[in-house]
Amino acid sequence: MLEKNDIINVSIVDLTHEGKGVAKINGLVFFVDNALPGEIINMRILKVKKNIGYGKVESYVKKSEFRNEDVNSDYLRSGIADLGHLAYSEQLKFKRKQVVDNLYKTAKISESDVEVAETLGMEVPYAYRNKAAVPVRRVNGQLETGFFRKGSHDLMPLEDFLIQDKKIDDLVVFVRDLLRRFDIKPYDEKEQTGLIRNLMVRRGHYTGQIMLVLVTTRPKVFRIEQMIEKIVAAFPEVVSIIQNINDQNTNAILGQEFKILYGSDTIEDKMLGNTYDISAQSFYQVNTVMAEKLYQTAIDFSDLSADDVVVDAYSGIGTIGLSFAKKVKQVYGVEVVETAVADAQKNAERNSITNATYVADSAENAMADWSKAGIKPDVIIVDPPRKGLTESFIKASVAMAPRKITYVSCNPATMARDIALYQDLGYKLTKVQPVDLFPQTHHVECVALLVKA
Repeated sequence: MLEKNDIINVSIVDLTHEGKGVAKINGLVFFVDNALPGEIINMRILKVKKNIGYGKVESYVKKSEFRNEDVNSDYLRSGIADLGHLAYSEQLKFKRKQVVDNLYKTAKISESDVEVAETLGMEVPYAYRNKAAVPVRRVNGQLETGFFRKGSHDLMPLEDFLIQDKKIDDLVVFVRDLLRRFDIKPYDEKEQTGLIRNLMVRRGHYTGQIMLVLVTTRPKVFRIEQMIEKIVAAFPEVVSIIQNINDQNTNAILGQEFKILYGSDTIEDKMLGNTYDISAQSFYQVNTVMAEKLYQTAIDFSDLSADDVVVDAYSGIGTIGLSFAKKVKQVYGVEVVETAVADAQKNAERNSITNATYVADSAENAMADWSKAGIKPDVIIVDPPRKGLTESFIKASVAMAPRKITYVSCNPATMARDIALYQDLGYKLTKVQPVDLFPQTHHVECVALLVKA
């Protein structure tokens, strides 16, 4: 009988989709952080349920040849880089395996049916994030910035976030020191006291422009003008400083109210030749270099021509559709978030694109309306959230009878489920390309092409 705090010798046989080590003993499956396949460990049991348990590494008896010994364990403990202990070449294989396994398990598609390409990776898989949201709390009597320990609200002070743009890290540390100097009180969740909750920073990968958002519990910030003066003097790339007021007892980072303290309410960046305005709330892929590869893969898979009509479903601020608009006859974009639709329209104008139309609606409704209006797309490109597509969307897209459906996914499990239904409805999966937008983490994106049978 295995019990909490027992220490047992186990072999790690696999990784879960979240990058936890898997050990099997006495009919139980144990999940263990910071353990890799091929490793033998002494495991302390943390919890035992009916069929599963949780353990932690007490000591390593034998380590994997693919273990990255250089990674700071804080990145693993906080979840910032939950695959950071695995060599990057193996991370890419792990991500491809996630796609292959999900397609087989859920859609009964094996590698002999459809080839899943090797994962497209980054040359330098660090310091890639163009956006940071960093909590500010008191730790041991001092204001600190950092990241919460996984599964808790205990702040771990950090200066180098490993996967964030280094300029963002530098600015966060500079602002942290200013907040200390000006004696600004950090937020206390339990007591619901203090002023500064979070720092959010966005940086244009190609332009270098920086936006700083100070998330506070109330409007008044003592001596804020002096702080702004010092920030802009030290970081001339800062073109936007915004205050966001969030007085709610919530895990949401941003509240409803925004005040521009300095400069503009947006920064600019480029993607695949177009220029975009990015606001504090805009959804914009956090890894610009790999997002360009992801979108270019979707464009290449779609094999577009000058006469094509394309539906861009879940269009966001237009980054996919506007990337190929000049190569096709017409783009119809749909997005449920109204501010994103307004951004997409502005971005079309800004890039002199006149053949892209965006509507704020559910994708199902918009496609039904377009069908009634006699619009017949040649290609439908979908880029849904993690929960994937609804059955009604899949049926509505099939009813429009496009030649191809190009599926951009951030969750291989829901993508495989959706592809199974598409195949039942007469669309055949022909190729899949995983893309690593989030190196050092377990997340994997991919592009799949479905062709009308």
